[in-house]
Amino acid sequence: MAALEGQLRARLNERARFHRTRQRRVSQGRCGPAMELSEGSQLCFASNDYLGLAGHPAIAAATVSALEKFGTGAGASHLISGHHRTHAELEEALAEFTGRPRALLFGSGYAANMGTINALLERGDLLLQDSLNHASLIDGGLLSPAHSKRYRHADVSSAERQLEAHQNHDRITLLATDGLFSMDGDCAPLIELAQLCERRGAALMVDDAHGFGVFGESGGGLVEELGLSAEQVPVLIGTLGKSFGSYGAFVAGSETLIESLIQFSRSYIYTTAQPPALAAASLAALQLVRSEGWRREHLKELVAYFRSAAAQLNLPLMESQSSIQPLLIGDEAELMAIDSGLRARGLWVGAIRPPTVAQGSARLRVTLTAAHSHEDVDRLLEALAQLGVGRLEPGLD
Repeated sequence: MAALEGQLRARLNERARFHRTRQRRVSQGRCGPAMELSEGSQLCFASNDYLGLAGHPAIAAATVSALEKFGTGAGASHLISGHHRTHAELEEALAEFTGRPRALLFGSGYAANMGTINALLERGDLLLQDSLNHASLIDGGLLSPAHSKRYRHADVSSAERQLEAHQNHDRITLLATDGLFSMDGDCAPLIELAQLCERRGAALMVDDAHGFGVFGESGGGLVEELGLSAEQVPVLIGTLGKSFGSYGAFVAGSETLIESLIQFSRSYIYTTAQPPALAAASLAALQLVRSEGWRREHLKELVAYFRSAAAQLNLPLMESQSSIQPLLIGDEAELMAIDSGLRARGLWVGAIRPPTVAQGSARLRVTLTAAHSHEDVDRLLEALAQLGVGRLEPGLD
């Protein structure tokens, strides 16, 4: 025990020395722009609730009604006795929404990505990934018996070179990418990647966790926005805990794909099904995502407003046209000083440091939602100017 404690304490001290200690903040109210924390109310720009649905009364009402009918837990895994009628209804609705024959619910996006990769690939197969993919995809590759390689971020030529060097046409090749990258806010070149996969006989897997609900005419995500078919993107991952304001995730695809996951995905087979009430919440959220397109339009307009004003203030914007607007700071000590200044002004913005992002690329991860107003954005911009973030002109600080 003493040896364990000593080693762990040394690792914690090393993380603290580089200003990388992660801390939890206790929220005491609903998810929304105005967050009640133990230290007081703060205006939140650190949420993935992109459409502002997490506190929607219709979703809350559907959840409460389902809780009264079905209780708090599913009781077992989907394959034992935990697969409820509400789960089945949600899977059918998600399949129709994404234009795929079937969909399969998972407990989380992490479980969906890990379970899909390891269900589909065996020794001798090839997994090719974007170098900036989410940790759940990267970890899926680390645990997979398949040969795993990465290509330069959003670089189709790099992906093609990796395929030329490592692909075995007698085996499965799966190319996996985020749709919208959660730390940079940029989008994968999905059209070009789909064309590459078609040329090379590979299958394209897209984790559209952060684009689902935000992009597309009906909120179907980046794949819908770009008009990509089920044949071009045979493995589509979406989450329900971001734009849907609920919890869980799903995989959408062909009959064969979904049946294979039911039979072989360990993170699906060996975990308790989510409570039916959460599936009911997601069903209610799906109706709102489809019917209230004004949320996407308002969010799109807020993004343009923020970027225009931030550019005038010479803030260190990254190349993102999405609801994720990172400001590149670089130095971790400087980032944490800015974070402290924002907190003192009643603002909560994600302060992202290595190892989540690369060395020297610490950043403020500003996330805009449909629940924010122009006045909220102005308040954030004013605080950033007061703190001297970026290359501010004289007089702006």
